[in-house]
Amino acid sequence: MASAAEQLAANINFKAFGKAEDLKKRIWFTLGVLIVYRLGTYIPLPGVNPAILAEFARQHSGGIFGMIDMFSGGALGRMTIMALNVVPYISASIIIQLMTSISPQLEAIKKEGESGRRKLNQYTRYLTIVLATVQAYGVAVGLESMSGQAGAAVVDPGYFFRFSVVVTIVGATMFLVWLGEQITSRGIGNGMSMIIFSGIVANLPSSIINTLELGRTGALSIIIILAIILMSVGLIAFIVFMERAQRRLIIQYPKRQVGNKMYGGETSHLPIKLNSTGVIPPIFASSLLMMPTMVISMVSADGPEWLTWLSTHLQHGNWFFMTIYISLILFFAFFYTSVVFNPQETAENLKKHGGFIAGYRPGKNTAEYLDYVVTRLTVIGAAYLAFVCLLPEILMSYYSIPFYLGGTTFLIAVSVPMDTVAQIHSHLLAHQYEGLMKKTRLKGARK
Repeated sequence: MASAAEQLAANINFKAFGKAEDLKKRIWFTLGVLIVYRLGTYIPLPGVNPAILAEFARQHSGGIFGMIDMFSGGALGRMTIMALNVVPYISASIIIQLMTSISPQLEAIKKEGESGRRKLNQYTRYLTIVLATVQAYGVAVGLESMSGQAGAAVVDPGYFFRFSVVVTIVGATMFLVWLGEQITSRGIGNGMSMIIFSGIVANLPSSIINTLELGRTGALSIIIILAIILMSVGLIAFIVFMERAQRRLIIQYPKRQVGNKMYGGETSHLPIKLNSTGVIPPIFASSLLMMPTMVISMVSADGPEWLTWLSTHLQHGNWFFMTIYISLILFFAFFYTSVVFNPQETAENLKKHGGFIAGYRPGKNTAEYLDYVVTRLTVIGAAYLAFVCLLPEILMSYYSIPFYLGGTTFLIAVSVPMDTVAQIHSHLLAHQYEGLMKKTRLKGARK
C-alpha cells in the first residue's frame, strides 16, 4: 500500500504546477539568468582579430580546445569575455575540498555548520580570482603568439593588452560565478551545473548539423552516423538507469512502551545511490585538464620539444590523455563519495534516533558495514563513469567521431535535467503539503 507522501506525489499535475507561484518565479528567474549568460558569451575581448580566432578554432576543433569551447557554449572559440566560463571556480572548489580533507584547520571550519560553509565558499571565491588571473594571463600570452594568413591574432600586443585581458576575463568569470550562486539560491537546480548545461545545449544544434554535413561530404558514412544515433540513445538510457539505481538498507526501530501505549517498531530504509557523486568526477577531471592543456597547445609552437610532445599527446582519443582522464575520474569518484557520505556520522545519527541495521550492532559495527557497502557501490559507480567517458574517446580515436559526443557531454546533458526535474517535483510536493495545511487550519478555525 502506498504511503500518504507517495499518494500525494502521484496527484501532482499541471494544475498543481499552475498554482505554485513561487516555483514559477524560480523557473523564470533561472531562464532570465541563463539568457544573460548567453548574451555575455557574444561580447568579444578587446584588441583581438576574430578572423584568426575563427581559423584557430577550426584547426583545433577536435582537441582540448574544442572541448573547452563546448563547455563555454562557444565563448572560447569566439574569444569573448566569458571564455573561461566557470572552470576556475570548479578548479578552486576541487583544491578547497582536497585541502579540507588534509588540513585540520579547514576541517574545523567545515564542522561549524552554516557559518563554516560560508567561510569555505569565500575562500573558494578568493582562490577562483587567483586561478582565473593565472589562466587569463596564459590566454593573453597564447593569443599574442597566435598568427595566421590574416595576420596576428592581437592587434596591439603588449602589457596593456595582457592587463586588459586579465581584468576583463577575471571580472566576467566572477560575474558568472555570482550568477551561478543566484540560480542556486533563488532559482532551480545547481547554478554551476545549469550554466555548463546551457552551454552544451546551445551547441547541440550546430553539432548535429556538423555531423550531418560530415555525412553529406562523405567524411562519415551513413552506417557510422546511424551507429552514432543508436549509441547515443543506448548511452542515454544506460545513464538514466544507473543514475536512478540505489541500494536500500533496511533500518529497524525498536518498540518502546510509554504508559499503556507501544511506540516504534517501524521499518524504514536508507537509500544509497549507486553513483552518489553524480556528474562531479567527470567535470572535475575535465576542468583539471582543460585550461593547462589549452595554454600548452597555444604556446607549444614556440616552446621546447617536450612541450610540443605534451600538446600532441593531450588530445582526444590519445592513450596518454585517456589514461590521465580516467585516472582523475576514478580518483574524484572515491574522493567525492567520502565527502558526501560519512559512514561514521550516519551510524551515529542512526544510533541517536534508535535505528539499527539487522545483524549489526549500533555504532562502530554499523559504520564499518556502511563503509563496506558504500565502497562496493562506489567501485561500480566509478566503473560506470569511466565506461561512459571512455567509450566515446575510443570511438573518436578509431572512427573519427566528432569530439562533442564525449561521455562528459552525455552525463551532463542527462544528469542535470534529472536533478532539476527532481527539484521541481520537490517544490510541487511542498506546495501540495502547504495547501493541505491551510485547509486543515481553515477547518479547525470553523470548528
